[in-house]
Amino acid sequence: MDVLSDAIAAMRTGRPSSTRTDLRAPWGLRFDKVAGAGFHVVLQGSCWLLPPDGAPVALGPGDVVFLRSGRGHGLADDPATPLTAFPPAHGGELRHDGPGARTMLLCGAYQLDLARPHPLLRDLPDVVHLPARPGRNASLRGAVDLLGRELDAAKPGAGAAVPALVDLLLLYILRAWFDDRADDGITTGWAGALSAPSILAALDAVHSDLARPWTVAELGERAGLSRAAFARRFTGLVGCPPLAYLTWCRMTTAARLLRDTDAPLGAVADQVGYTSEFAFARAFKREFGMPPGRFRHTYRARSRPLSMSCTRNDCLNQGCGS
Repeated sequence: MDVLSDAIAAMRTGRPSSTRTDLRAPWGLRFDKVAGAGFHVVLQGSCWLLPPDGAPVALGPGDVVFLRSGRGHGLADDPATPLTAFPPAHGGELRHDGPGARTMLLCGAYQLDLARPHPLLRDLPDVVHLPARPGRNASLRGAVDLLGRELDAAKPGAGAAVPALVDLLLLYILRAWFDDRADDGITTGWAGALSAPSILAALDAVHSDLARPWTVAELGERAGLSRAAFARRFTGLVGCPPLAYLTWCRMTTAARLLRDTDAPLGAVADQVGYTSEFAFARAFKREFGMPPGRFRHTYRARSRPLSMSCTRNDCLNQGCGS
């Protein structure tokens, strides 16, 4: 699996939720903080995003907004319109009738583990605005168009197509953001890591074979750099040393396997590169503060669906490998 796909898989804890909204001005909606990441897609018309900090942002047809930390915010036909709480929508749809212009949106949330976000997610601003610009982000534009057509047509199979497209939207949002940064000449952070062939080769090697006992020298060979040069460049762009990143990936993958499968602990250990179940349990406890068996039991006991009206998020962003 490549680094971007693996990053999404590592953070995802469930399927996204989404609500189609059909609104006529005047209208204003307040979205509470969610334990994940929020998103909005403007399918038709226009509106204003009212972020928790900063000036209102004008949104037009095809625009996409991604709120990486799920912070509370507002959407309205006009910045001066009073906001009301976003209500639970029956059947995944919300309508508001008024005398003014029509706006159609897709609003939702991704279930992501913000306690251990992938380092590339922390590289994004709290609010990512991807305007519909001709000639840019063709895949994202195509996904938005497909979503709009599926929601409008209500043809057989839409119940499967819409969730799949919403899921795919997250990949395209992240790809578009980092592509835009690279196109603008930004070569620092994860935008630089994903656009640097040497570092990307090392990242893909790690993600394609987590169980391999990688050394910095071997990863440097994949990158075509000396050990010291590779370690410096990797750490400068990714934000942590190569082996710390490898450990982070292994432990995060192990946590996903413990959450989502019934694989024995020994099998999980083997999949993430530990030949000893004892060594795996010790490493896992160092990262998560509890042994893997207790982690699996605790997660399943506390697991619950995420909705856009959720107001609790006690997660803290942690550093890579810390």
